[in-house]
Amino acid sequence: MTRVGLVLGGGGVVGQAYHSGVLAVLQNDFGFDARTADVIVGTSAGSITGTLLRLGVSAEDLAAWTVKAPLSGDDDVLRQMAEATLPELAPFRPLQLLRRPMRLPGRHMVARALSRPLQFRPMAAGLSLLAPGRHDILEQLSALRELERPEWPEPDLWICAVRRRDGRRVVFGRPGSPPAPIHLAIGASCAVPGYFAPVQIGRHSYLDGGVHSPTNAAVLRGQGLDVVVVVAPMSGPAGWRPGVFPSVRRYSDRLLRQEVRALEAEGIRTVVFTPSHGEQQVMGTDMMSRERLDEVIAQSFLTAGAHAGTSEVASLLRSIAGRSA
Repeated sequence: MTRVGLVLGGGGVVGQAYHSGVLAVLQNDFGFDARTADVIVGTSAGSITGTLLRLGVSAEDLAAWTVKAPLSGDDDVLRQMAEATLPELAPFRPLQLLRRPMRLPGRHMVARALSRPLQFRPMAAGLSLLAPGRHDILEQLSALRELERPEWPEPDLWICAVRRRDGRRVVFGRPGSPPAPIHLAIGASCAVPGYFAPVQIGRHSYLDGGVHSPTNAAVLRGQGLDVVVVVAPMSGPAGWRPGVFPSVRRYSDRLLRQEVRALEAEGIRTVVFTPSHGEQQVMGTDMMSRERLDEVIAQSFLTAGAHAGTSEVASLLRSIAGRSA
């Protein structure tokens, strides 16, 4: 059977809505059930979506839960989450976060920069040095903790975070990585520096996996996969519009292209979904806002459907359809 990887990138609450719209069209129109992917890589918001898929939640119910629409009769996971009260979040303003005070780099970060200069990412290091945020991401994930099982979800679920002391990426759930309860791994992956407080796991504190890369798709190299589907809410064409957020999109898109090239160099075929300019307008710049999630899902469903319907992409998607978990 064709082995398939699924990459779900970061993007806050809005990014989760984008995930659900894209995954719904893949399931409804092409028969690809994301729950059957052999490996799921989740970063930040993608770690939540990926975990819900591994808990058995369908793409359609993901979309319904996001906009508080009626769920299917047998989805107890989302029904329990829907009953949880979420603390209100302040607007997400990247420029305000970058103005926060920074701590000096410690010896571990300096040593990593000197010993592995080709792997060291100055952007990741800089974000790791921001003062801790004021929000507690674990409060937002309290319902997921209640649903947690003793064992790590199967098949493979890899959750990307960044170790704060040296800016190194850690992939929880991957063989050889530090052990962690699933809700703490998700919290670490979602801990946007300067906005959320870091998450402590064992002896180390961790930050959002998007600090290293909003998608981290290249971790799937060497896994014997045939096809990788990437859903990347933070990438896509931003043109040369001024401002922090378009700059973040350009940076994210550049990293994504590098990661896709690395996968394709191994002979892995890829299908990539990123927001078009029209979708970006609907998504806005506050990725924590819940105000227009229904519009985000609708727009992503339509645009993803158009992209997936092109002959080359449609043929590849049909080749991975009808898989059993």
